[in-house]
Amino acid sequence: MAMTRKRQIHRTATTCLAVFLALALFSMSVSAAPAGPLKLPNFEALSGKARQSVVVTLDSSLLSLAAGFLDSSSPDDAAAKEIISGLTGIYVRSFTFDSDFVYPQGDVDALRRQVSTAGWQHIVEVRNKGGQENVDIYMSVEQGRANGLVVIASEPREFTIVNIIGAIDLQKLQRLSGKFGIPKLPVEKSK
Repeated sequence: MAMTRKRQIHRTATTCLAVFLALALFSMSVSAAPAGPLKLPNFEALSGKARQSVVVTLDSSLLSLAAGFLDSSSPDDAAAKEIISGLTGIYVRSFTFDSDFVYPQGDVDALRRQVSTAGWQHIVEVRNKGGQENVDIYMSVEQGRANGLVVIASEPREFTIVNIIGAIDLQKLQRLSGKFGIPKLPVEKSK
């Protein structure tokens, strides 16, 4: 049963990524105001309740510092270093709980409202009412270039918010998966 659940999550994540990339490339012709970091609620109290929590706050100076720790001889690290050179912030909040809806659903909904305003495009929406799983991906585009990305994923025992600000090369963004607190995306590489 756990393996079936993992396959479902893998299929949903793969589908979301494929739809996201297709829509992102399409949406790059639209112009929007420069993106800024989300105003994240103070989730500090949730860390004590969570089985697992990830909190990453990297502004441009910390990103530069972090880039210095990447191994330039490693192709993955070199690519990640190139990607983060154009970023001004990476903000991640991810919490996993042992029981349902420990987190304030209103705070997660408030984040969705922040990116429902002008300047952000809602490019992917996945709803699974049976499992109460929701995934939303938003992008900010200015002069044909992506300059902000927000992923909000929530389910009864888990929620994750990823906010990336700066010049985003969508073709290379997958290389940040698993680095700087950004969740590892289960994407199979084509042969």
